[in-house]
Amino acid sequence: MSKISLLGLFIAVGSIVQIQAQAVADSLELDELVVSATRWIQPARKTPSKISVIRPADVSLSNPQTAADLLGSTGEVFIQKSQQGGGSPMIRGFATNRLLYTVDGVRMNSAIFRAGNIQNVISIDANSVERTEILFGPGSIIYGSDAIGGVMSFQTLTPHFSTGKAVEVRAGAMTRYSSANQEATLHFHGGVGWKKWALKTSLTHSRFGDLRMGKHGPDDYLRPFYTERSDNSDHMIANPDPLVQTPTGYAQSNLMQKIRFAPSAAWDFQYGFHYSETTGYSRYDRLIETQTNGLPVSAVWNYGPQIWMMNNVSATHHSESKWFDHFTLRLAQQYFEESRIDRRWNHHRLRTQLEQVDAYSANLDFEKSTGSGKWVYGAEYIANRVKSTGSAIDIRNQTAMAVPDRYPQSLWSSYASYLNYHYTASPALLIEGGIRYSGFGLSSDFSRHLQFYPFDFTTSSVKNSAATGSAGLVYTPGNSWKISLTAATAFRAPNVDDMGKIFDFADGEVIVPNTNLQAEYAYNTELSISKIFANRLKIDATAFYTYLDHAMVRRAFRVGNSDSILYNGKMSKVFAIQNAAYGTVAGFNAGFELKLPAGLSISARYNYQKGKEEMDNGTVTPSRHAAPAFGIARLSYAREKIKLQLYAAWSDEVSYRGLNEEERQKPALYARDQTGMPYSPAWYTLNFKASYQPVRQVTLSSGVENITDQRYRPYSSGLTAAGRNFIFSVKADF
Repeated sequence: MSKISLLGLFIAVGSIVQIQAQAVADSLELDELVVSATRWIQPARKTPSKISVIRPADVSLSNPQTAADLLGSTGEVFIQKSQQGGGSPMIRGFATNRLLYTVDGVRMNSAIFRAGNIQNVISIDANSVERTEILFGPGSIIYGSDAIGGVMSFQTLTPHFSTGKAVEVRAGAMTRYSSANQEATLHFHGGVGWKKWALKTSLTHSRFGDLRMGKHGPDDYLRPFYTERSDNSDHMIANPDPLVQTPTGYAQSNLMQKIRFAPSAAWDFQYGFHYSETTGYSRYDRLIETQTNGLPVSAVWNYGPQIWMMNNVSATHHSESKWFDHFTLRLAQQYFEESRIDRRWNHHRLRTQLEQVDAYSANLDFEKSTGSGKWVYGAEYIANRVKSTGSAIDIRNQTAMAVPDRYPQSLWSSYASYLNYHYTASPALLIEGGIRYSGFGLSSDFSRHLQFYPFDFTTSSVKNSAATGSAGLVYTPGNSWKISLTAATAFRAPNVDDMGKIFDFADGEVIVPNTNLQAEYAYNTELSISKIFANRLKIDATAFYTYLDHAMVRRAFRVGNSDSILYNGKMSKVFAIQNAAYGTVAGFNAGFELKLPAGLSISARYNYQKGKEEMDNGTVTPSRHAAPAFGIARLSYAREKIKLQLYAAWSDEVSYRGLNEEERQKPALYARDQTGMPYSPAWYTLNFKASYQPVRQVTLSSGVENITDQRYRPYSSGLTAAGRNFIFSVKADF
């Protein structure tokens, strides 16, 4: 499906744009307001960067189970899953700690965000998200470290003041069931608004059973066995239904409480409390790995409960003073907790690695308009304190065993200031430029590791800085055109996971600390064109190229004079993260949206990206996080009380030659081609969603995902996607 010529598709669609345009109720525009580009509201047509918006109506119809699924529903973000309790976005060939998450304007990335696939995004409750913006490409001028491939900005439900004399009370509830994993979700939100005070509460609880895959696809993805322990031994148990991925179930609870106070038109104070906690859940991709003798590699590989908590206070002031028209101060405290519990097949040591991060941040952002120009500037301070604890027991007699911590006890901090200027050269031309200076430091204490490893240091301290810049222009010759060109740099400062991690990433291979890391830099340029025809057809395309310099990659290393150390009782080859490579990513994103008569519309998105990474021998390999070409096409109908949508999602194949060198070493994740080598097959799904409002306050929704029951596994994923999935939900708002 992705082989279709986009140019031919656009021409074909354009040829029917004149169909009874006067009978169409809706029209298209380029003036949607966005926040993520500068932290301040501005029209999208005055923003050089490409930004996609997920609106509440989109969420209501798509019914995503998690925030990862919410991002994936756009058809512009590729989602990888190693387990059901997860979802790692890939954007423009970058992922994990080269992408940035924000919640209500607060940076969510912590000092232990890793290069491997991460699941932190599921801590965000998709049911309490009011609006999501995805900024594609570098965002380091405003957001600092990690914003290389893009920024995902989540705005949660906002308390609303009363518009009349009476107190306004609003409430809503939702329940949902999904058949593929027996999902049962209950959600409630409510708010009270006075003239100057307002409250908003949101509660969600979800329970997911083991995920069932489709019937039609590679047998390599089947789950023929699972593991049980009895009689002091591990056993492979035949799975009575190999389509059910056992064990993958888990549960999650989310709470949000907000308070808003506006003493006058000039001031707006908000406090937000967020809490998310999952049950423990299996890391499924590790449980399907087998040894050469066919036995499992792991008997136990679980994540413990994942906890995220945030307290966020913001104050916004509006005043046309000499230095600003508006400013916002954000103060936030976050707590992250995650753990890993593992035991090798028929081994007696059950290990737990517990990580806890206290994260503090302060952001001060200003906006000032001066004639034909606008200044956006601000400052930021971040501090992350990392506590890591390793423990283990001997399952034969429950006695304690000594094991090393995953990370050193560490403090990671950063401070920065930035300046962005927007100049309106003419009604049709906007020029933008920005600079940012960031300083960062990391201090670590390795004392607890010395009894396990022959390090020649006890503590480490690293201080460094990074400067980034951007320039862009937007040309809008009329309300129906937007042409933008940007060039920007971005950076990622080494964090605790890069510099201090100790773990076995493969049998006989171990990562050790490297205290000589520096920031990696990205250099990006892109060209975007959007055009609206007759207010009914919108076509847009963006081409980009990114060069990653001093990339932090895993390379062979030495501890003292040795290339191996004793790890978990086994001599293991030593590796470390080093600034030892470069990478490139090039690609484009294109799409169209057509409004037809009688409430019909057609839309499609297509994404193509190719990346390369330098290897330690000087050769290059395909980029690990450059997803295959993928996209989505929709036929929608909306009329008063009814919304219907038929859509197809698809992804191209990644052949064995197209796989990254590291991915080739993970055969358990992939199907086998005709020569027996691992590869990621192409896949597609057909899906249907519907919603009906019998009365204004009640919405009934249903849908069928993966109608043809395809068995597919998205690229780089360990979890096979859901088979045919029936969804039913009821939503009430009062």
